[in-house]
Amino acid sequence: MKNEIHPEDYRLVVFKDMSNEYAFVCPSCANTRETILWEDGKEYPLVKLDISHKSHPFFTGIAQFVDTAGRIDKFNNRFGRHMK
Repeated sequence: MKNEIHPEDYRLVVFKDMSNEYAFVCPSCANTRETILWEDGKEYPLVKLDISHKSHPFFTGIAQFVDTAGRIDKFNNRFGRHMK
């Protein structure tokens, strides 16, 4: 790897898939405010993911259905009165 081509904050970061609790460590310069204690006993910055290769339907072969209609109704119930 060439010297001085990466940003100053390039470090090991834990990426955690919140849908199935799968986590992995990878070098990154992603901004984060949270940290997590990893298996090696060290504390790393934490980036929470909605989906990873362990939960994506293309890689798992399992289709996941998202209740988008329920989300829309919930949004309209909470904020619909402000839209008028």
